[in-house]
Amino acid sequence: MNEWFSDIQAKFILDFVEKQRYIYIIDGLKVTLEVTFLALIMGLVLGAFVAIIRTSHDQLKEEQTKGLGGFLLKVANTICRLYLTIIRGTPTLVQLLLMFFVFLATSNSKVMVAVITFGINSGAYVAEIFRSGIMSVDQGQMEAGRSLGLGYADTMMQIIMPQAIKNCLPALVNEMITLLKETSICGYIGLNELTRGGDIIRGITFDALLPLMVVAVIYLAIVMFFTWIMSKLERRLRESDIR
Repeated sequence: MNEWFSDIQAKFILDFVEKQRYIYIIDGLKVTLEVTFLALIMGLVLGAFVAIIRTSHDQLKEEQTKGLGGFLLKVANTICRLYLTIIRGTPTLVQLLLMFFVFLATSNSKVMVAVITFGINSGAYVAEIFRSGIMSVDQGQMEAGRSLGLGYADTMMQIIMPQAIKNCLPALVNEMITLLKETSICGYIGLNELTRGGDIIRGITFDALLPLMVVAVIYLAIVMFFTWIMSKLERRLRESDIR
């Protein structure tokens, strides 16, 4: 037992303490959180925009979609459906490589490439999450808002969307967790995020166990933190419903 513990201790020193190799993990964690946070914001904004267009097209009556406004809405809906089909139908890794080597090949920032790629990818899934949340709100809420003199856009933003976000909050947190873990493929474009940081240490010390285990534990800790926050939010929302 003592021999095993001494061996683990020696590997730990070799992997993290010697030459301050733990810096690879810390720097990688910073990049992972930065890409996740910025891509999440982009995905939420893009997803909300697409969801509103899709639900507006589906909910408005035929006579309300006539004229130039109706034509533009149909075009926007077609573009959104094409976007959802392409993004959800192709692997995230392929999208990342296309962005890095083709569409954003002139960019000097690998972080920006990753943020744009994951933001666009996340936006497609967030759009369907928001869309399901909007559709779950009773149609009478829209009619009540319109009867109070609010326009369609004002009713959607002030009445429908707050309720929709509340309904789909658990799914949004799950998407955030998925997005966090998906950033582990950023190493394919040479971005030194958390997973690549652990792999760099493995390549230097030829020890795979401790570096990759530490990376896995860090991911697990972050996911557990998000899950804990989600449980707190759900409890608060249930309490507000009771009141």
